[in-house]
Amino acid sequence: MIRLGLQIPSFTYPGVPDDQLFERVADIAATAEESGFDSVYVMDHFFQLPLLGRPDQPMFECYTLLSALAARTKRVKLGAMVGGVTYRNPGLLAKEVTALDVISQGRAIWAIGAGWYELEHNALGFEFGSFTERFEKLEEALQIVKSMFVNPTTTFEGKWYSVKDAYNVPQPVTPGGPPVLVGGSGERKTLRIVAQYADACNVGGDAPKVRHLMDVLDAHCERLGRDPSTVTRTRLGTLILGHTHDDAVARRNALLESRGITWDTLPDEVKADLSARFTIGDADEVGDQVQAFLAAGLDGVIWNLPSAYVLDDVAHAGQVLTKILT
Repeated sequence: MIRLGLQIPSFTYPGVPDDQLFERVADIAATAEESGFDSVYVMDHFFQLPLLGRPDQPMFECYTLLSALAARTKRVKLGAMVGGVTYRNPGLLAKEVTALDVISQGRAIWAIGAGWYELEHNALGFEFGSFTERFEKLEEALQIVKSMFVNPTTTFEGKWYSVKDAYNVPQPVTPGGPPVLVGGSGERKTLRIVAQYADACNVGGDAPKVRHLMDVLDAHCERLGRDPSTVTRTRLGTLILGHTHDDAVARRNALLESRGITWDTLPDEVKADLSARFTIGDADEVGDQVQAFLAAGLDGVIWNLPSAYVLDDVAHAGQVLTKILT
């Protein structure tokens, strides 16, 4: 289902005014499609995240943006990476994802998670709730939306959500509804929910961490009587691809310095954390790291590129990664 995806998490682009932002994002998506990416994702947030920028920087509502991108692309699958269950009533969410699937002629991916960014909840009036409550909502929403994808009407009465004789017309173009991806690396709750409800997962971490998480997912599948091979396994990370090793390191350092951080002065534990998030190097070095992730049990990789607003960088990454994965 997913072999090579591009996530677009930022809409702050040098020299691009707000009224031209969508055109640049559409160009990024089209370039990704042309250069070998099979899927394109945008974040489901209303404010920019702390590690990427300031809350007052540009951020599109994801399903509005994805539906617009569907009209500008032809082949790539489209989805949130990943959606927050707390932001929308599940009935509305089912309608939005279905609309994306119809507009894109069957290219929607429904990617969803429990949500975590409390600041935007408080600012916009969304109920944040406890960790346990958000996962209860996620599980109820999965049942409602998956039913609405395939049934003429859906009735559900839960602790958090209820729908009665809910129509979803038109139905999705994708037979059985868009594939469901659950994002997160939680071993007890998230990966159990993946095994029970999802077609795909998305996790984080370095290759040893990914291998451990895949073993945990396999164990959940075994307990639930599910064939583990029916779950598509992916990882989201940041790719800093240079034409040489030194170029890649310079790009990483420049990225950090733009956020007031100097690599050489960081504590070792922070460097280790960033190294687990970032894949850095020239084509050969990146190839080795991608192969390590595949050997750890992944079926596909999803990257964001800090310089995605530079279309040549998107094209270069697509060409290099496509070669690695074939």
